Amino acid sequence: MPVARAFRWSKLASLAASAALALGGCMQTGSPVAYVQPRPDLDSMAYGQPYSTPQPVVVANNGGGAIAAFSNSFAASPAPMPVGYAAPMAAPARNGASYHLDAGDKLRVVVYGQEGLTNSYSIDAGGSITMPLIGAVPARGRTTAGLAGEIAARLRNGYIREPSVAVEIETYRPFFILGEVLAPGQYPYVPNMTVESAVAIAGGFSPRAKRDVVTVTHTESGGAMRAVVPLGTPLAPGDTVFVGERWF
Repeated sequence: MPVARAFRWSKLASLAASAALALGGCMQTGSPVAYVQPRPDLDSMAYGQPYSTPQPVVVANNGGGAIAAFSNSFAASPAPMPVGYAAPMAAPARNGASYHLDAGDKLRVVVYGQEGLTNSYSIDAGGSITMPLIGAVPARGRTTAGLAGEIAARLRNGYIREPSVAVEIETYRPFFILGEVLAPGQYPYVPNMTVESAVAIAGGFSPRAKRDVVTVTHTESGGAMRAVVPLGTPLAPGDTVFVGERWF
């Protein structure tokens, strides 16, 4: 009888020790837990600040268990990838004070205090405008400031003592578009337009149009220049656009 009782107490003590060891392994908190490196903040992603590759995460191997498996799942997560942003496209060139006048441009000439001289004038095929008192004034190749100075100089010569003259462009000369578009022809120029917008004004590409590049002919006082350009190229007043035909 005493031997059976002693054996029972020995078995109970062994079970209690095994349970304590198992709970001790699950409840252990001293080992490090893996974590994921934080992603870069939104400002640095949006504005292109330098971004360095995240450092690798080191995970301690505890020999198994739920906490070790959870840690290893974090360590296996892919590192955050940097985001690239394309540079914005440059804005089309503007026709400002450096714009050179030519036939087809329509101008508004203001002579302060002289209502009979203030009017709208078109540059004719010869490159001149015709005004009262001073007659034909050459405008081709001049800027608006240069033309205003020429008009003032002629008015000062025997007509007005101290003339004040301003010249602005009322309507630009038209552009031309030919080739594989639905409605080729002559169209009014829109400031800051591109080849792509010119094609849109002409009704779009025809089914057989070559759609990646076009040929643009630009004429200056020194002569004509022709170039093959992409659709985003800015146009100037008087330019001629030719849309070619694709071979397949």
